[in-house]
Amino acid sequence: MDYRVIKEDDLFLLTDKQGDIPAADEYGLGLYSKDTRFLSRFELLIHDVKPVLLSSSAEENDLATIRLTNPPIEGRLWRESVEIKRQRLIYEGGLYETITLTNFYPKAVTLELSVRFDADFLDMFIVRGFMKGRTGEKTATVADEEGNRLIFGYIGADGVKRETRITWDVPHSGIEEGGTVRFSFTLAPKESQAIRFFIAPYVDDRGPVQYPMETAVQALEASYEEWLGQSAQVESDMPLFDKLYQRGVQDLRVLLTDLGYGRFPVAGLPWYAVPFGRDSLIAALQMLSSNREVARGTLLTMAQYQGTKQDEWRDEQPGKIMHEIRFGELAGSNQVPFTPYYGTIDATPLFLILLIEYYHWSGDLALVGQLLPHVERALDWIKQWGDRDGDEFVEYHRESAKGIANQGWKDSDDSVVHENGDYAISPIALVEVQGYVYQAKLQLVPILRQLGRIELADRLEQEAEALRQRFEADFWMEDEEFYAIALDHEKKQVRSVTSNPGHALMSGIMSDERAAKVAKRLVAPDLFSGYGIRTMSTESSGYNPMSYHDGSVWPHDNSLCMLGLAKLGFGDEAGTVISGLLQAARGFEYYRLPELFCGYDDSLGAPVAYPVACSPQAWAAGTPLVFLQVMLGITPDAVSRTIRFHPVLPDGMNELTARNLQVGEGCLSVHVLREAQKPDVFTLEVLENTTGYGIQME
Repeated sequence: MDYRVIKEDDLFLLTDKQGDIPAADEYGLGLYSKDTRFLSRFELLIHDVKPVLLSSSAEENDLATIRLTNPPIEGRLWRESVEIKRQRLIYEGGLYETITLTNFYPKAVTLELSVRFDADFLDMFIVRGFMKGRTGEKTATVADEEGNRLIFGYIGADGVKRETRITWDVPHSGIEEGGTVRFSFTLAPKESQAIRFFIAPYVDDRGPVQYPMETAVQALEASYEEWLGQSAQVESDMPLFDKLYQRGVQDLRVLLTDLGYGRFPVAGLPWYAVPFGRDSLIAALQMLSSNREVARGTLLTMAQYQGTKQDEWRDEQPGKIMHEIRFGELAGSNQVPFTPYYGTIDATPLFLILLIEYYHWSGDLALVGQLLPHVERALDWIKQWGDRDGDEFVEYHRESAKGIANQGWKDSDDSVVHENGDYAISPIALVEVQGYVYQAKLQLVPILRQLGRIELADRLEQEAEALRQRFEADFWMEDEEFYAIALDHEKKQVRSVTSNPGHALMSGIMSDERAAKVAKRLVAPDLFSGYGIRTMSTESSGYNPMSYHDGSVWPHDNSLCMLGLAKLGFGDEAGTVISGLLQAARGFEYYRLPELFCGYDDSLGAPVAYPVACSPQAWAAGTPLVFLQVMLGITPDAVSRTIRFHPVLPDGMNELTARNLQVGEGCLSVHVLREAQKPDVFTLEVLENTTGYGIQME
């Protein structure tokens, strides 16, 4: 990572490795809240010279420590005389930074430290160069000399008053026009002195409360300890997996946000720290084996923002689950449709799938009943708006002038490409979306019957079968022995070989024979790089190992393929994918799987990073949690109140212990052991079972 980022709830700070936000930075560094940059400059200088970086870690997401020292400054400081330590955290909407200066020179030194601040209040879309728009005006900067305070202000085109208020706790030696604050220190040998800054975003005069630094640190650390205690713990004889799993659990914690309906994961840092329908739903689905309460918060949040009307500007229809919410100036002034925006074809069936899976893990039929009106509206959307031509398939078509053209998870403009190189024209029916719809309808049937909704259950069962038959007839490419990525506006196959059909494996929509061929192809050399399943086959015309969606490797994409492989009994293939991603993790800082990486094969000796991948990113962080689910082969069933196990450990792992798996009314802890004389045979020892569910070993 060439940047450093910390986040808590809605506020995040993105800096360079020195901890700075340089003026006129091109990457978009800053302090952000509500899709607004509240700090666009934050530079630390010693005698007006940039310090030298000693160390900078991105391992922790909640607390950051950066160590610097001085370069030689003629007539003032011998080189490396002073250590400058920057410690920072975010707590309850405010940024806390402590700068500690320690003199390691054998004599007393006098030095001047200056900190340069500015705030441009730019909307996230403008910072990233995605859109231009009508903006507001900055107000006069207020320098409160006596109160140790600096205030930047802005009145937006949306009529919202925004401010950045900066305070510090030691006397300054001057505040210059433009936002530079100077401090003078005299330090005896080995003496340390510190300045504590508090930087607070304000919106319409509402801002955070400042706490003592120690209080904020203790509360934040306690919150992380509580999160780890609530989540499932693992221990295996493969330290790499243990590290990767712990990394994923920790990264998911920093990505949690609460809009008032329970915690849910935002998509990723730095640019997608907002609610995303598809991303949040998939990440919550990945987390079920580790922390199912996140799924509850995600479901309630998505239900709250479910579409209620037809609105072409926002690609909204009644019953549709949103794609993305933005809270910045452009959204507030209706210059972009993200308030929320609904241009996603898969979030609605994924909402249903997450509710189904959450029920099986929790047995919480009450929540299913509470959300049943939302379920029915989602089903109505699938039938009426998702399938406008009545051919059984759910298709997308952009109506918004500023919406997204491709509305599946591969949402770049070039992601759905014919074998002749032409891009498919919408309406487009994606292969995996048909699987999601089939899975949602069929798996709702027994739950609806429990709730006495027999007529609806019977209807869904019939619709699922009709979809299955049509799917098999129209998507299968006989010459490729694989499914097409999509059907275009003329119902012609888009004949690229991609990872998308791997998602449909978990739905059960494929015949056994064809599912076996898909499983085999996913780990064949043209799709499998050695580090993971590529988004597109090297033999397809659109393949590009450096592309965003046409040849790269996405960990979350692999995780959904793995769920299907494991569910259908393709343990060897699932193990191959796990092993590849484990090896890929070795090539990334702190064993953190990024959003994606390039699709070059493993003959290069290390994965090739994608230049602007988000990290941490929710569904990448959730991928190691799916490893756990696949390795255990665990399938809870709340209807029959049973938990089925079919363990499959990857090569190099012979035992695995998982504790505090939240199922039913309690917890489950198990130990899996590979038999020494029979490497394909595993034994399961139940260490604890307070779930109220019975155990079945398959």
